[in-house]
Amino acid sequence: MSAASAPRRDTRGIVDPAELLTRVRFRRHTPAPELRPYLEHYWLIDWELTEPYATHVVPHPSVNVVFQRYGPLDGPQDASAEASAEVAGIGLGLFTQKLTGAGRVCGVQFRPGGFRPFAPAWPVSAWTGRRVPLTEVFAAPGGEGGSDPLSAVLSPDGHHARVAALDAFLLAHGPAPDPAAEQAMELVELIRADRGLRRVSRLAAASGLSARSLQRLFAACVGVGPKWVILRYRIHEALERAEAAGTAVAPDWAALAAELGYSDQAHLVRDFTATIGVPPTAYARGVSAP
Repeated sequence: MSAASAPRRDTRGIVDPAELLTRVRFRRHTPAPELRPYLEHYWLIDWELTEPYATHVVPHPSVNVVFQRYGPLDGPQDASAEASAEVAGIGLGLFTQKLTGAGRVCGVQFRPGGFRPFAPAWPVSAWTGRRVPLTEVFAAPGGEGGSDPLSAVLSPDGHHARVAALDAFLLAHGPAPDPAAEQAMELVELIRADRGLRRVSRLAAASGLSARSLQRLFAACVGVGPKWVILRYRIHEALERAEAAGTAVAPDWAALAAELGYSDQAHLVRDFTATIGVPPTAYARGVSAP
């Protein structure tokens, strides 16, 4: 099982990323070496807005742990600031978050399959489509010394201190060895890397599992079925192509549909529209220039 040495630099899944990056300060950080096989990265967002802004994301097949604070960023947290922590299971539809005033979010994006070793008591599908308080999953949350991690993670003392607090929290809760989770992570990475992998039957053959066993593995360790993962990564690809079309020659949508494994262009357009809310050509016309 490989571990990334640096966080991803792409903006896959973010709707109109250029617009988002003009409104917030967004950074990704690499976790401690022991955690890298299980995590994509940490993601940190700070904002101070003069008017409300809604951000939209097409979720990855990943569980996130999210620490969030709404209120003033300068100085210690006060009564006007609201802080909370939650486990966000895989989102099945478009995720929209309205940001107002000032705030901070410190998130952990797990690799698909990577959350199970930290919460082995439940199948990951138990959290799919749900956002639950951290204490429902981690009964005794705590960073170093068993203290509540909220203040440490959301501290205004700099992003390195927040990253260290996230490391401490996660290392206090695992990871527990889990060969099934490792296999699930490898299979999802195969889906992500191989654009020609369009059928669950081919993935089953590559894994040496029956289709039914593959479904059980994904329910337990990923949270969604393999077909859903295949389609979600293809929508991410289409979204990225549509964004590029905002400042360049529009792609051949029929050719892209065939490349991504759709039966025809209309099928791609239906899936894109159902997920994003507008057809790919309309999205390409409206997307902000980078």
